[in-house]
Amino acid sequence: MTPRRRADRRTGFLLLAPALAVLVALTVYPVASVLWFSLQHRMPVFGIARFAGVAHYAFLAEDPRFSNAAWITFAFTTVSVGLELGLGLLVALALRAQRTGRRLGLSLLLLAWALPSVVTARLFEWLYHPAAGLANFLLGGHPLNWLGDPVLALPGVILADVWRTMPFVALICYARLTTIAPELYEAAQVDGAGQLAMFRRITLPLLSQVLLIGLLFRSLDALRAFDLMFVLTGGGPAGTTETLSVYAYRNLFQTLQLGFGSAVAVVAAALVMLVAWAYLRILRREGLTA
Repeated sequence: MTPRRRADRRTGFLLLAPALAVLVALTVYPVASVLWFSLQHRMPVFGIARFAGVAHYAFLAEDPRFSNAAWITFAFTTVSVGLELGLGLLVALALRAQRTGRRLGLSLLLLAWALPSVVTARLFEWLYHPAAGLANFLLGGHPLNWLGDPVLALPGVILADVWRTMPFVALICYARLTTIAPELYEAAQVDGAGQLAMFRRITLPLLSQVLLIGLLFRSLDALRAFDLMFVLTGGGPAGTTETLSVYAYRNLFQTLQLGFGSAVAVVAAALVMLVAWAYLRILRREGLTA
């Protein structure tokens, strides 16, 4: 290595040093602390703080409540993300075909997406009210207890999440649709292709990369979902809406089992990182990342 290259490398390290210091302070240190807590029995209220090794992780392997939370997280992610992608694509296609009212439609989508999760939760709490809610009124006045029924609670939370985040998928799909050259469709029409064939041969392939990016972002958000179900149901009834994030929160801040709650948080974070790694490999294969 020439002296000039060594000097450039030293300069690069010096320029990166402040950013690395901030990264260590804000990311590495908290993550290392949570990992260390997950290896301890730690309940500050009772003055308990002793090393436990992997006892919490061994307990999680047989904990039915943890298994239920993992299953709820998986079901919530799969159903809500699937609905958001399907409905988002349909809404984007409808917006492109609409000649009037397109700006109004885009504004309404942005409004639904921009609302904070807590506001959305309170809105659906009113919509699901057993006596005065709009949902029961539209169903003919049937007094369904949406958030208190173990069968209806998770679908109710999923509907609220789809309403809040479907606009994100619709907007990125609509933005991509506006860049597709009309000449492609005109040439397909000349060749005798129908609407369904043009969708399968032109629209869907050109939207595939955008849908993949939407799938990545929405899957990671859904796996970490917390605020919506916590405000709407608190994880109930009977744990039917308790995701891994809610389970970790209850152990960390309600029962103050910092060690066990940290172990749940570590497993949830590992799950999110695993999914992100798999998606990034797919994106890299598609040429969307470096």
